[in-house]
Amino acid sequence: MSTKTFPSIMRVASVPHGHVYVQHLADPDRSDGVMRLEDPAPPDPVVGAPWWPAVMLDAEWIADNADSFDIYHLHFGFDAIEPEGIARIVAALWDKGKPLVYTVHDLRNPHHADPGAHEKALDVLIPAADALITLTDGAAQQIMQRWRRRAEVIRHPHVVSPHLLARPRPARDRRTVGIHLKSLRANLDPIPVLEVLLAEAPKYDMDVLVDVRTDVVTPGMRNHDPAVTGFLRDIGRFPGVAVRVHDYFSDDELWDYFMSLDLWVLPYSFGTHSGWLEACFDLGTRVLAPRIGHYHEQQNGVLGYRLTRDGKPRAQDLAAALETLTGPGGWRANPKQRLAERRLIASAHRRLYERLLHRAA
Repeated sequence: MSTKTFPSIMRVASVPHGHVYVQHLADPDRSDGVMRLEDPAPPDPVVGAPWWPAVMLDAEWIADNADSFDIYHLHFGFDAIEPEGIARIVAALWDKGKPLVYTVHDLRNPHHADPGAHEKALDVLIPAADALITLTDGAAQQIMQRWRRRAEVIRHPHVVSPHLLARPRPARDRRTVGIHLKSLRANLDPIPVLEVLLAEAPKYDMDVLVDVRTDVVTPGMRNHDPAVTGFLRDIGRFPGVAVRVHDYFSDDELWDYFMSLDLWVLPYSFGTHSGWLEACFDLGTRVLAPRIGHYHEQQNGVLGYRLTRDGKPRAQDLAAALETLTGPGGWRANPKQRLAERRLIASAHRRLYERLLHRAA
C-alpha cells in the first residue's frame, strides 16, 4: 500500500483567485489548510477586473508551474477560450497529475446570446473534472440529467465584508425599487420589465431608480444601444423616476447602491445563479428575479415573476412583489449564520480537496 500522504497545506490554483466569491471560500477565523495562489499579473490587465484575463487559465502556464500547486480549481473566466483550448488545459493537468475541480456557476453563460459556445465548453469540462461543485440542488439535478455526473452542492458564501453584514439600513420616507442595466450584457432585457414596473410602482407610491453604465448610452462605445438610450431618456422625465449614468461601481459604491433600495429587480431573460442576489441578502434588500435558472433556490424569500411566451414579465407578478414591500420587512442574512455558513463552506472544500489528493496518492 502506498504511504504517500497529502500536504498539510494544500496549494490550490483557484481561477480566478481575485473574485470575491473565491476570497470567501476560506475560513473567516482560522487557517483551513488551503492556500490559494494569487492571480499572476496579466500583461494587459482590464480596468476594473484585475484578475482578467486569468493567466493561470493556460496550458503552458500549467506545464511551467505545476510544481507550485496541488489542485486546479476552475470557477469562471473561460468565456473567450475555444473548447479546443479548454481541452488542452485539461490535457496539461492530466499530464502533470493535477486534479481538476470545476464549480459550475453558470449552466447558461449570461454574456452569450447564443448558448452553443458555453455548452461546448461544459461538454469538455464537466466530463473531465475530477470533482464538480455547484450552488443549488436544481443545478446539480441538471448536471446529473445531462452529463450523468454528480455535483456536490456547496452554497454561495456571503458577498459583502463581514463587518458590513450588520450595517444598519438607512431610514427613508418613500420606498425605492431599483433596476441596474450594467453594461447591457446578453441576458439583460430591461425595457419590458421597466414598462411594467413603471406602470405598477405609482400604485404603491414607490420611486423607481434606474442605473446604467456609461458605455450603454455613449455613441461609439462597445455596448452602446440607441433604443435603450432613447427609452431611458424618455422615462427620466417621469415623476418618481431617476436615471443615473455612471461607470463601474466600486465595492463600497455597490453596497451603498443596494442599501438605497427596498427592492432590486433582475431584468434577466436567462441565467443560472447571481452573486448580486447574495449581496442583496447580506444587506437586507429584497430581490425580484425571473423564475428561470436557479435564482430562487439561492435564498428563501426571493420574489419571482414569470415571463410570458413573448418574453415579457407578468404584470400581476410584479404587482404582487410590490405589494409584499408594503408589509413588514425582515429579509436579511443573519451575520452569525453567514459566518457559520462560511466555515462550513471552507470545511467542505477542504474535505473535497483531501479526497482528491488521497485518490491521487
